[in-house]
Amino acid sequence: MAENILYALARPLLFSMDAEAAHDLTLGLLKKPAAQSVLRLFGHPQPHPVKVMGIDFPHPVGLAAGLDKDGAAIDGLAALGFGAVEIGTVTPRAQAGNPKPRMFRLPEARAIINRMGFNNGGVEAFISNVQASRFYQDRQGVLGLNIGKNADTPIERAADDYLYCLQKVYRFASYVTVNISSPNTKNLRQLQGGSELDSLLALLKNSQQRLADQHKRYVPLVLKIAPDMDSEQIKHIAAALLQHRIDGVIATNTTIAREAVAHLPHGAETGGLSGAPVFAASNHVIRALKSELGDAIPIIGVGGILSGLDAQAKIAAGAQLVQLYSGLIYRGPGLIRECAAAIRHSRYPGVHP
Repeated sequence: MAENILYALARPLLFSMDAEAAHDLTLGLLKKPAAQSVLRLFGHPQPHPVKVMGIDFPHPVGLAAGLDKDGAAIDGLAALGFGAVEIGTVTPRAQAGNPKPRMFRLPEARAIINRMGFNNGGVEAFISNVQASRFYQDRQGVLGLNIGKNADTPIERAADDYLYCLQKVYRFASYVTVNISSPNTKNLRQLQGGSELDSLLALLKNSQQRLADQHKRYVPLVLKIAPDMDSEQIKHIAAALLQHRIDGVIATNTTIAREAVAHLPHGAETGGLSGAPVFAASNHVIRALKSELGDAIPIIGVGGILSGLDAQAKIAAGAQLVQLYSGLIYRGPGLIRECAAAIRHSRYPGVHP
């Protein structure tokens, strides 16, 4: 494929740069209309429509949040051929994130460690970028908007940030993802447990219902969770999802585990580990969620997808959609078509060729 050849040529240059600098360069290129036109020439995955959360996805392979936190390159990302584009995480107010360096490649493990810390320009700038995109203006496809809390908001007031962002982004989103699982905002994962989760989901669900009435349109709510949970924690989250009628769950975010990479350069850096080392842990959470949820709530599988077979494995574990991020860094945009083709030829439950 032409996109694979181009990426093979570009990758040595990108990997010679600091990881965050390469990320910023790539996003800058994706903003350019000329680059978007070239990307569209490569062709997109064959149609494989799936209906999840009441939304029609052209195929099941989407972009995970984190690559474009501000929604500044939506049109360029859409030109790559994703079945859905998820942007963010956005917070109410702009924040710089954690000190640099804060992103590290681990090529031997096909992994990335990041401690970005929800660096973004705030929800007002985020909405402006969404509105300016042709993807949004022309309703070209599925757009997920991922929301979080500011680092300096006390964890006891976290719900205020989520409710504020939900109210701001609601009418622009195909679905809204609630990110309570990043390891890079202090105490954020505390929201995944106990009464904190029940309280947050109840407030968000009430707000969603009010907003649906206000805008005459129901926008699904999705919860993004971490891979670093035991069976009891997963059962609690599943029960909360069912109780509060949350529309979907993304499994999973990055891991704080380091066993697979501790011996590698940068392996001891703090932050969230993504890529191949999180694949098995993510699949374990997907299988456990599927056991608890059945078909009541759809699962979006993320974590360590670097081949079409990896995407098939996520579907086999119980996911109905998958998302990519770190795999794109190591494999390039050809991975999107490879994963879509692999899922299209699957015969797992929930996959409809």
